[in-house]
Amino acid sequence: MKKSQQKTVQWQLEVPLRYEADIAVLGGGIAGVSAACAAAKSGASVILVERFAVTGGMLTTGGVANFCDPDHLDGQGEVFDRILADLREWKAIGYGKKSCFHYEVLAVVLQELLLRRGVKLLLHTRLADAVVDDRGRISECIVCGKSGPEALRAKQFIDCTGDADLARRAGFETLKGGEPSGYQLPMSLMFFVRHVPPDVREPRLPDGWFNPVEQEEDLPMVSVWPDGPGANALKMKTPMFDSTDTESLTAAEITARRRMMDVLDYYRNVENKPWILDHCSPIIGIREGCRIAGDYVLTLGDLRAGRAFDDGVARGTYQLDGHKPDDDRRTYILPKDELKVPPYQIPLRSLIARDGVNLMMAGRCFSADQLALSSARVATSCAMMGQAAGIAAALCVQQRCGTRDLDPDKVRRTVIERGGGLGV
Repeated sequence: MKKSQQKTVQWQLEVPLRYEADIAVLGGGIAGVSAACAAAKSGASVILVERFAVTGGMLTTGGVANFCDPDHLDGQGEVFDRILADLREWKAIGYGKKSCFHYEVLAVVLQELLLRRGVKLLLHTRLADAVVDDRGRISECIVCGKSGPEALRAKQFIDCTGDADLARRAGFETLKGGEPSGYQLPMSLMFFVRHVPPDVREPRLPDGWFNPVEQEEDLPMVSVWPDGPGANALKMKTPMFDSTDTESLTAAEITARRRMMDVLDYYRNVENKPWILDHCSPIIGIREGCRIAGDYVLTLGDLRAGRAFDDGVARGTYQLDGHKPDDDRRTYILPKDELKVPPYQIPLRSLIARDGVNLMMAGRCFSADQLALSSARVATSCAMMGQAAGIAAALCVQQRCGTRDLDPDKVRRTVIERGGGLGV
């Protein structure tokens, strides 16, 4: 149905102004947590809005349980360093791989770090709308939790939703997908198995249920990770869905869980793995949602050149992890011998919304082209972006200025003072 033919309903609701803070961070993934903690360390009052019961985003609710860049974990800045130290104290990292961790413990670690910093948490709370003037200044956002719709007023906003939810509600320009397919980077479902004695075997899929896999060549892309004693984590590619569309995201979840059962049936009954399904992550893993058009769009060329910027405030080191978005196999957009990139910087301008006066962003919705995002979307770089955005937003509050009025060198110096390594 064409938009012009869609039925519409007008509604208007006066909501209570319940929350006020210097800075509102929307989205509690690793970028949002880092932004909130960094802003609070700078003396700002901060509210963090998260739609799930815990923070951590894809790393916790998405079940990812792997920081992806094991050779560059330390030196990402004091927030991420603190997270690593707490995980090590809990002996909850290094499960078979240096970068694998216990994601339920991470959820507790992040929660306690935020509370120690004095960040106000709103869990089980979703962004519903934004109040924005014709200059691009957001005055309030409308959030909705169990108390119903309420207004949150702040001086500065940071979009860490991954899907550019605040920017889209504000009507700001966004970017999505890439050439030539137009699809977003593919999603992946995380699910987990326990090892059981050989005589404890689950039967084949019941007749008529889904499509059992009989041969290895018919499997989708599946990665098997360690998950502590007697357990494994499996990551399964699920392409050609849109995380910013209600019906498409619903279809992605349904399709992935059906396919999960097919894949498990193969491993248990064809390869004879002693596995029993333990659980599946509550949400499918999203690599690319929607990116916000910033003052600068980081490009593949910048990464290949290992580019440093005068306003560089974060660093990327991971390979171009751009799996082909239109098939479910282990295929890449680029040839495998072109995936490595040297260390590169992410400029402050890529964290400033082009259409906004007081909106910054961090994490996978920052301003980049699709292949640049495929590298920079990992936890280490997202944490650095979040820390930089939090520092910058707090400076804006202190100086009573807009994001473009800041001295980027002051942000950069603060990032370095707080342990963020920017060398390329």
